Amino acid sequence: MLGDKLRFGAFIAPFHPIEENPTLAIQRDLELVQWMDQLGYDEAWIGEHHSAAYELIASPEVFIAAAAERTKHIRLGTGVSSLPYHHPLMLADRINQLDHMTRGRVMFGVGPGALVSDAFMMGIPPSKQRDRMDEALEVLVPLLRGETVTHKSDWFELSNARLQMTPYSRPSVEIAVASQVSPTGARAAGKHGAGLLSLGATSTGGFNALASNWAVAEEQAKEHGQTMDRRAWRLVGPMHIAETREQAMADVRFGLEKWIYYFREIANLPIVPADADNPVEALINSGMAVIGTPDDAAAKIQQLLDESKGFGAFLFMAHNWADWTATKKSYELFARYVAPRFQDLNVNRQASMDWVKSNKAEFTGQMQAAVGARIVQHMMEKGSENIRPEIVEMITGGAKPPGE
Repeated sequence: MLGDKLRFGAFIAPFHPIEENPTLAIQRDLELVQWMDQLGYDEAWIGEHHSAAYELIASPEVFIAAAAERTKHIRLGTGVSSLPYHHPLMLADRINQLDHMTRGRVMFGVGPGALVSDAFMMGIPPSKQRDRMDEALEVLVPLLRGETVTHKSDWFELSNARLQMTPYSRPSVEIAVASQVSPTGARAAGKHGAGLLSLGATSTGGFNALASNWAVAEEQAKEHGQTMDRRAWRLVGPMHIAETREQAMADVRFGLEKWIYYFREIANLPIVPADADNPVEALINSGMAVIGTPDDAAAKIQQLLDESKGFGAFLFMAHNWADWTATKKSYELFARYVAPRFQDLNVNRQASMDWVKSNKAEFTGQMQAAVGARIVQHMMEKGSENIRPEIVEMITGGAKPPGE
């Protein structure tokens, strides 16, 4: 009996060093999503950031609209929309429009906002961000179901607010809440029966929090009459894959130091291991990143499955550690050699091969008998002049051929 297919995708913040041409960097992000679509990946989630110069996409909705026109199958999510930065009606309307434009391929990832500098520019106290996310989600869920909402807050107001178009996806577009180590996202997901986006799932804190955060979400869901679906749980972590570990480690030296600099010196997200003489080895040894072969990637996925007791999708944290050619190769190797192990893609192929192998003697005998009968028939009708001598020898055992 085949189980549910584990899905794979990417969480594209994105990360681009400051010396790069930003126009070309965004273009390459679009090309990555196109490449993933061709390789059969299931999902791509696009971030929202407004400062610090490294994570360039300000509007995931605009990016998704462009990516949807260039792809056929891959689902596209906001990864994530920072709810305190938007009036809920305006955000719901944009997501609902994308739901129609993509024929249901859009997903709505939400969070409080990762960069304090973004909130600072808008005069939003960091201490208020998570409360505002919770309040916004309270009205976004019914709005995206096509319901009418009235709500008065100290930062937004809704008066008989309703989207003009009923949702394309029913009952609404899929919603997922970002979560890292704290239970904030898990509590919100459970309260609304939404999916869970576990960011930094491979870091020590994130990994250890997997089972506990899911338990928090299930507890909240039970209290609010909701249910949690493990298929809607997505884990995020960085990987780079090559044919050998040595090649993978050489590849990531292209951009890893710049990425580490951003997280240590600029961003306020402590996801990079402490200083080490060899950052590549430090990331590998800490378990935060896979920098290695398809077998290494498969081992990490299995470890996450065991720790979490099951989830629906694994998303690469898109990092641009390697150059573009090596990055594309990494995604290809994973799609070719890792994803099939967790999607039962070759179960029937293996069964078919084993069956034929175990019956090879019988099938070979039947084949030889059938071919031999035709050869004998031809020799009886036309003689053996045009039959290769060794075949005649095999059929007749050295006796004089029929008709001669």
